[in-house]
Amino acid sequence: MKKMNKIFSLLALTGVFMFSSCIEETEPASGIATEKQVGESSIATEAMVMAMPAYCHTRMWSDRHNNFGYGSMMHVRDMQTGDCVMEFSADGYDNWFNKWTQNKYMGQDYFYAQYQFLYYYRFMQAVNNVISAIDPENCTDQQRAWYGSALAYRAMLYLDLARMYEFLPNDKTSNINADGNDVAGLTVPIVRAGMSEAEARNNPRAPHAEMAKFIEEDLDEAEKYIGGMTEEATSGHILPDLACAYGLKARLYMWDGQYDKAKEYARKAINTTARTPMTQQQCMNTTTGFNVAGPWMWAAQQTATTSTVTSGIVNWTSWVTNETDFGYAAPGGNCFFKIDRRFYERIGDTDFRKLMFKAPAGSPLENQVVFLNATFKEKLPEYASLKFRPGNGNASDHTVGAATAYPLMRVEEMYFIEAEAAAHLNAAEGKQLVETFMKTYRDPEYTCTVSATDDVVEEIVFQKRVELWGEGQSFFDIKRLNYSVTRGYPGTNVTDELARLNTNGRPAWMNWVIIMVEAESNEALVGMNNPDPSDLYTPWVEGQ
Repeated sequence: MKKMNKIFSLLALTGVFMFSSCIEETEPASGIATEKQVGESSIATEAMVMAMPAYCHTRMWSDRHNNFGYGSMMHVRDMQTGDCVMEFSADGYDNWFNKWTQNKYMGQDYFYAQYQFLYYYRFMQAVNNVISAIDPENCTDQQRAWYGSALAYRAMLYLDLARMYEFLPNDKTSNINADGNDVAGLTVPIVRAGMSEAEARNNPRAPHAEMAKFIEEDLDEAEKYIGGMTEEATSGHILPDLACAYGLKARLYMWDGQYDKAKEYARKAINTTARTPMTQQQCMNTTTGFNVAGPWMWAAQQTATTSTVTSGIVNWTSWVTNETDFGYAAPGGNCFFKIDRRFYERIGDTDFRKLMFKAPAGSPLENQVVFLNATFKEKLPEYASLKFRPGNGNASDHTVGAATAYPLMRVEEMYFIEAEAAAHLNAAEGKQLVETFMKTYRDPEYTCTVSATDDVVEEIVFQKRVELWGEGQSFFDIKRLNYSVTRGYPGTNVTDELARLNTNGRPAWMNWVIIMVEAESNEALVGMNNPDPSDLYTPWVEGQ
């Protein structure tokens, strides 16, 4: 492990220095073009820009099957909530995500902290290369739009990092860490353009307010330049446009507690995008259900030649799509991707989203759920997800079935942000907004039966969690709002006994730990890490 840490240290430090200066390379590393190459060729400029969405599918290590890019980050977050369940069988494939679910090896010396931190900062390198290479005041309109898209990408990555690493109060660890230092509200270091090596080696974790300001400034700049990003220029929605920049501001202001602005920018995103909420037919389609980018504001797109797809089973589809003959979530893999039983039972029977999961025997919905074929209806366990379908409905050929898209931002999220933000300001307005959305798009018989502010907020966020189930977003709301995770209860369908963990409020494991090697490269991080949450919760046992 120590040897691996040294290797990671070099990778991480190299990434930091590449953010702040132009490093000479004869060929782009990992498909990332250099600033020098951009200056020599307009084709190289486009190659650098397209390296950003391509990094969503970049694998850092060939021997780890939980390593398939940004989709991995989304899946890790989902496995740390109580909404998603991964069934594990000893006669199937190994469950490469179980340590995140079991809250084991989350400390600074382990892969389960190293992977996410290194992946995000390596991704940031690809984005910063674009930002550093394009002068928005002296370039083409297309390059100016690309510059704005790069700023939006950077804002998304830093907003993710800030929300994952910010230390917030919890039921197991103190903000005063083992070194006696107060880490409350600290996020991650900000790597700024033009930063020298000396500055990079003494770059502290940014407090919440400083990070929020940095992200807001990026999005302000993005708004100025991204307007030229046409529908065609987004290359199938894999590059963000103006509506996405507004959507990121809505997310930012929710995290920062600026509810008036969150409401404002969620509405701007809704009004600006050409996307509308997915219909029941779109969601339930066995050929294109949640595997094509067309209905979404922003997407990650795998193709037949993407390395994750050519790997066969190390890709997004392999881990979240139960209806295939290949992959981890497939019947042969036995790492079934399911919805938590109690979470499922709270969804109204007249809400069509409940049909995206295998109904239990005897349920009034049992014969209404549409499967790709009868084989899957027979082999999949109760509560198995049917939300993410294989590409073109092809369950056997991974070059087709795994070549799917997955959503980075959908307009539905903006409706729920608008409703929640409104509810914090005026519970009655928030209640009206969620009822309007649900009745119009999801459940004509829906009624919000609560009135108190906290209850209305919780109901809105629950419906949002149902909407975005499996899309890596619910983690942020659970952590932000201090909600508990409850996986151990009578009748639980969490089959991994070590994962039956219950918390009192936000879990300590949602304050992610920065890897040890960063402190070796950045002295400002010495003694400033989040406490290690590993093994601080005792698994629930039936009858005890």
